[in-house]
Amino acid sequence: MTHILACTDGSVYAPSVYDHAAWAARRIEASLEVLHVLDHKRESAEFADRSGSIGLGAQEDLLRQLSEIDVARGKAAILRGRAVLDAAAARLTAAGFVPTLTQRHGSFIETLEAVEVHADLVVIGKRGEAANFATPHLGANLERAIRGSRHPILVASRAFQPIKRVLIAYDGGTSATKAVTRAAEGKLLRGLEIDLLTVGEATDETRTRMANACAELAAAGLSARAVLADGEAETVIARHVKEQGIDLLVVGAYGHSRIRHLLVGSTTTALIRSCQVPLLMFR
Repeated sequence: MTHILACTDGSVYAPSVYDHAAWAARRIEASLEVLHVLDHKRESAEFADRSGSIGLGAQEDLLRQLSEIDVARGKAAILRGRAVLDAAAARLTAAGFVPTLTQRHGSFIETLEAVEVHADLVVIGKRGEAANFATPHLGANLERAIRGSRHPILVASRAFQPIKRVLIAYDGGTSATKAVTRAAEGKLLRGLEIDLLTVGEATDETRTRMANACAELAAAGLSARAVLADGEAETVIARHVKEQGIDLLVVGAYGHSRIRHLLVGSTTTALIRSCQVPLLMFR
């Protein structure tokens, strides 16, 4: 059976992650698993050992107190993690699902690599618990998850909204072509209005690629409207999302031409940040 892995840390984005996962699971008839990771290295880093700068007696007493604090923090983290998973279960149960709840210890990225083996889709929030909402940065975990995951990733927006209109950002590259193929083969986008947008010059080659992509979708029963626009890819895509009332943006995690520059290195988050809708990303 198709399987969806929803990643949570209990942040403000958590309810949206569950709602997006439920939406996807309902459309593709998938089972749901919720993953919560306890990263002890990140937690313990907040308590650096500075005992070397004090006397021996005070040092021993401080180390004992730090050890007790560390144990207490570990127990509290486990209890909080349990509460996070319980909240996820309650929300998904209310939506009609019986999710599998998984709690692991270690690095989030390393854990994701191990757990996602059995998943067909990974759902993660745009921001995590440690994100600073006063800055435009989305955090390293999201970018690393997008780069490292072997499966499609659905990046949940701040709050779930009904999804009716979809935009596929298409540049003719390998991952964008794969996104079209996966959309045609699967059930996730069936019955939705689809725009296929290419940012670039109106050459015969570009038009032919767009026509072929739309034909592939049409052969699978999906109706797509081809849109060709010139300009900066990030700006054009974000404007189309806003002006056309797009509810979901589909992109390849890697591509070529101008869209590629949005999805490599530190600019990976630029498109996610500028479009206030969920993104479905394909490798």
